[in-house]
Amino acid sequence: MYGKIGFDNDKYLKLQSEHIRERIAEFGGKLYLEFGGKLYDDNHAARVLPGFQPDSKLRLLLELRDQAEIVLVINAGDIEKSKKRSDIGITYDADVMRLIDLFRFRGLYVGSVVITRYENQSAASAFAAKLRDQGVKVYFHYPIAGYPSNVELIVSDEGYGRNEFAETTRPLVVVTAPGPGSGKMAVCLSQVYNELKRGVRAGYAKFETFPIWNLPLKHPVNIAYEAATSDLNDVNMIDPFHLEAYGVTTVNYNRDVEIFPVLSAIFEKIYGKCPYRSPTDMGVNMAGYCITDDEVVRKAARQEIVRRYFEARCAIRRGDLDKDIIFKHELQMKQAGVSPDDRPVVAAARAKAAATDGPAAAIELADGRIITGKTSQLLGATSAMLVNALKTLANIDDATHLISPSVITPIQHLKVEHLGNHNPRLHTDEVLIALSVCAVTSPEAERAIDQIGRLRGCEAHSTVILSQVDENLLKKIGVNLTTDPEYQVKKLYHKG
Repeated sequence: MYGKIGFDNDKYLKLQSEHIRERIAEFGGKLYLEFGGKLYDDNHAARVLPGFQPDSKLRLLLELRDQAEIVLVINAGDIEKSKKRSDIGITYDADVMRLIDLFRFRGLYVGSVVITRYENQSAASAFAAKLRDQGVKVYFHYPIAGYPSNVELIVSDEGYGRNEFAETTRPLVVVTAPGPGSGKMAVCLSQVYNELKRGVRAGYAKFETFPIWNLPLKHPVNIAYEAATSDLNDVNMIDPFHLEAYGVTTVNYNRDVEIFPVLSAIFEKIYGKCPYRSPTDMGVNMAGYCITDDEVVRKAARQEIVRRYFEARCAIRRGDLDKDIIFKHELQMKQAGVSPDDRPVVAAARAKAAATDGPAAAIELADGRIITGKTSQLLGATSAMLVNALKTLANIDDATHLISPSVITPIQHLKVEHLGNHNPRLHTDEVLIALSVCAVTSPEAERAIDQIGRLRGCEAHSTVILSQVDENLLKKIGVNLTTDPEYQVKKLYHKG
């Protein structure tokens, strides 16, 4: 299935752009556009909708750069607990700074950062100070008792009115965040309320990708979204407001359904009545119309569901998640009709580990071939897997040594004797550097290096939790990695 396309990205860009412009035209003067999911590098969408480009939302926004400014939102609690983006392995606060740099580099204007659910958390305060030192405007929004059900309090000076108003200067305000649960919608609604107090008629719309409203509730793509947000207690559900208003069954999720009465109350105070009759109405999501091969996206989504299961097990092993969350992932796999056994690289890696009595790894290439790697004195299992995969793709004989011992030995000496590492084996990044050095004099090594791009989208599994270095490297080159929830060495402290 790898390499097959099931989604028309060009059609998506065209349809989504048209509908966003239509939505902007519905409101005069000011529009707060909530971007659901990730505005840049939406790797989840790219994995479950093969053909979707991770930067599609950014490309759409670049067409509106003269009218738009970006407001980034981050939850103070996520800063406090150093929550990480699972796909690129960095904390949410670090990602906010990364995104600011990225947006500015692409010519987009970043107006400010809003820190939500702020209760004087020390880490959040320190982060705000760091941003302000760099000239970034920062605003605080506070918890509201009874949110989201206490509408009278929320839509009042003691609710939204208590939040700091983020000053904006452009007609289109794009509200985005490093991950789910940051509070983007609440920021939009708070801003709309406070704009009204200042005499500005502002609107709200939502750029959403998941769940896909016109796919079945239990379609694997929608279940994969639940799996990705299990720690937030998100649940996909039939939109009852849309069903009542139009007699049409659509899919939304619990947080949007729960917040809809709040949105209605806000717009009733602004316009006299709410312009939307359902949560589905307020979203702009044309993704469902751009699926060209349903079976391809179903298979891709099922793999994502299994990947999220392994990810949760490892997070539990590290102490980052409550162990009960695994029951949700097991239920999601059951609903999608999939199990860990449906991931071929898992069995291959475990079989290699059993045969070699040590950690092992396996990768499935685009043509279905599975390549393994074992632990040795020179290379860790993942590094060996990587080298073996590159040799296979370059049609280099397995017995050929791509990396000269004269290159490996000095690196090991540096690691152990000068950098204080106890493990002399080369990590994946060190292997690629060594391979690049050898490529100067070795045509085979050069051919192997040229194959790295062909690993993007391949599935891999390790029988042990990897170092942060190895995990980040594989993610950077686009390998979809899972690991068993076991450490290679039995000890209490495991550094990245």
